[in-house]
Amino acid sequence: MRFSTLLILLLFLAGQSNAQILEPVEWSFDSEYVGNDEFDLISTATIDKGWYVYSQDVSDDGPVPTTFTFEPKASRYELVGRTKEDGKFIEGYDKVFEMNVKKFKEKVVFTQRVKVKKPRATVKGFLEFMTCDDEKCLPPEEVEFKFKLTKPKGDGSVADEDDHASDSDNAIADNSTDNDSGGIDLGLGGGGLAAGGNDGILDPVSWKIKSVKKSDGVYDIFFDATIDDGWYVYSRDIEDGGPVPTSIEFEANEDLVFVGKELKESGSKMVEGQDKIFDMYLKKYAKDLRYAGTVKTDGKDQQLKGTLEFMTCDAGRCLPPELIDFEFQLSGDGSEEDLGGELLIDNDNIVTTSGELVKPNIDLDNPVNDCGEEAEESTSEKGIFNIFFLGFLGGLVALLTPCVFPMIPLTVSFFTKSNKSRTKGIMNAVTYGLFIFLIYVILSIPFHFLDSLNPEILNDISTNVYLNVAFFVIFVVFAISFFGYFEITLPSSIANRADSASNIGGLIGIFFMALTLALVSFSCTGPILGSLLAGAMSSDGGAMQLTAGMGGFGLALGIPFAIFALFPNMLQALPKSGGWLNTVKVVLGFVELALAVKFLSNADLVKEWGILKREVFFALWIIIGLGLAAYLFGLIRFPHDSKGAKIGLPRIGFGALVLAFVIYLLPGLSKNNDYANRSLLSGFPPPLFYSIYDKKSNCPLDLECYKDYDQGMAYAKSVNKPVLLDFTGWACVNCRKMEENVWVKPEIFKKLNEDFVLISLYVDDKKDLPKEEQTLYKTSYGQTKKIKRKGDKWATFQTENFKNNSQPYYAIISPDEKLLNRPVGYKPNVKEYSDFLECGLNAFKGMAASF
Repeated sequence: MRFSTLLILLLFLAGQSNAQILEPVEWSFDSEYVGNDEFDLISTATIDKGWYVYSQDVSDDGPVPTTFTFEPKASRYELVGRTKEDGKFIEGYDKVFEMNVKKFKEKVVFTQRVKVKKPRATVKGFLEFMTCDDEKCLPPEEVEFKFKLTKPKGDGSVADEDDHASDSDNAIADNSTDNDSGGIDLGLGGGGLAAGGNDGILDPVSWKIKSVKKSDGVYDIFFDATIDDGWYVYSRDIEDGGPVPTSIEFEANEDLVFVGKELKESGSKMVEGQDKIFDMYLKKYAKDLRYAGTVKTDGKDQQLKGTLEFMTCDAGRCLPPELIDFEFQLSGDGSEEDLGGELLIDNDNIVTTSGELVKPNIDLDNPVNDCGEEAEESTSEKGIFNIFFLGFLGGLVALLTPCVFPMIPLTVSFFTKSNKSRTKGIMNAVTYGLFIFLIYVILSIPFHFLDSLNPEILNDISTNVYLNVAFFVIFVVFAISFFGYFEITLPSSIANRADSASNIGGLIGIFFMALTLALVSFSCTGPILGSLLAGAMSSDGGAMQLTAGMGGFGLALGIPFAIFALFPNMLQALPKSGGWLNTVKVVLGFVELALAVKFLSNADLVKEWGILKREVFFALWIIIGLGLAAYLFGLIRFPHDSKGAKIGLPRIGFGALVLAFVIYLLPGLSKNNDYANRSLLSGFPPPLFYSIYDKKSNCPLDLECYKDYDQGMAYAKSVNKPVLLDFTGWACVNCRKMEENVWVKPEIFKKLNEDFVLISLYVDDKKDLPKEEQTLYKTSYGQTKKIKRKGDKWATFQTENFKNNSQPYYAIISPDEKLLNRPVGYKPNVKEYSDFLECGLNAFKGMAASF
């Protein structure tokens, strides 16, 4: 089902790209002063021949009518009457919509009269229109406009021509009196950067809070959001399963009484309908959003405290929900000068780039000892090769499944025998294999759109609890399918259409033959591709790794068709199809179960539920391994296995290997770390200290460590030892490999245990910080982010001080926070890592000797 969705998405994108070529309507805007403080706002549509724009007056169930929405500014202007329309029009039966409609051709002018209340006024808003020709329609389009109006000193007219480009100072709808507080920024600055900009930081919504005094002890309060063009904030009335609704919660205060049941929600542009991202009926706001209410006090100064939460999305992506703590002072002395309120910001809780997370003594360019190697920025190239290799192996395995293997001799024979020229037959077979490769690469393209819009959307999957649990369920379903209890197939209509298209002939026909193979083999290849998808998305390389993996998979599937076409005699050496193909599927089912346990373990680790401790993980893998061995030895059967079939020597041999692997797993149940450490599996099971047994410490290898920076540094100062900062993660595979393959070595373990203070900072820790430590933080690159969880704090600490966000990442600093040598990342070579530790230790000793 995942890949049918991808195919539909590709068709949608193709349709969109075609639609963008057609722009049959061009809009221009002008204004004209008509006297008596009134202006005509003129919007003109120039329409290409053969196309039409629909009137404002269109019945329901027909085309989208042309509509104008003006931002309300009662203090500056008011609308006079409704918008008028004038131009060449056709009124009658419309073939496209099969109803009577009024539509304009060539040119139409819409005029709206406004009365201004000040010498200068800006009128902003947007129009929506739809255009069709006699056969097709383009999607409805919104066009923003802005009229800058200046009253002339004498009679006459003035035309201020203006384009309809958006500007960044979108005004908030303001229906309050002038006796307000002026609004105080809550700390989430607006002006989001476009995706693909210099730093790609998106911050499209800013909030302000203000109050208006109505009478003694009675205040109107307003929460106003300014929303960048193209973005939306969701209403508070959202059903479960959709986006996070906007909510405002106030701390209990017996001296404050709210008038009415809830704050009033309003906005100048409310959109209500089916949301493409969440596939459900939603209510959301563009441009601005306001929550307004009235509060009564006892006449004394009162503080309004609480939390505001909201979520924002544009047409194709969403940002994580934002949580804002506010503390607002209401003035209650009744004097005219003190009308309104003031937002109080606790400076101790608002951290800036010069705050406690930035350590000025950490100078990456000038470490005390300039030895060792600087940490690599990324290991993505190596990761891309690895995932390509794994994808290639997955493709080779898929060749052995009953959906693909029988197709090899049939397809090769078709190409070599149906063509009079052997050379042409070989070329067709090679082209067929190439198309298989391209099809699987194309399937990864939509993920590049997601990755470019939000680079974190793919990387976060490795620690996202809900996604890991989802993969656990999916993999269990795949496993049951491989066992033969049901089959996961694409809709037959898709495969039938592709098969019909394969009869066209030429390159197009060969392409659809390759597509047909990909579709009909989905029940066998789908679970393997699902494993590949999960593995690539939980790595650092994101969509590029996924493309590499899919390319490797497609290459492995396509190569045999080309090779056997070149050397047709090799077909005779292929084993005949039979029961062994089903055996391959069942074996893959057991592998899928083992991978499902791994994803559930990821979720368990980051949330620290404690349901899949290391020994439980090993026990489940041992049970799965024993089940696989029992199947291979013929002790258990599944629905598609033949009764009375003989167990061949290769199957018995493979069963023996599986049994040997199970025996290798058994010490993983031991309490003793020396036995429990299964180095060949480092990174797959939970860490050694995540155990059902009582360990000496909750740290790697029972080392003494600190998981709080300040506590660890205080201890380092008391014992005068250098600090090894270990930026790690619960679901970090390479972190476990370092701990269980490198740190465990005697020479490394001794240094860590005797010469350093170890501070392990988990960047994916989902535990909430104490309330007093939860802050808004403005990063050195201008982003304002909420630091609510421990992982938020340590991830920000790493990026701010070391300009790196990969794990593992190791830095050695002195007790006074000076960087002793260059940090390193994943360093599996024991000697190189030992040299790194020795370099930092020598730097510390050199500092001590100089005093």
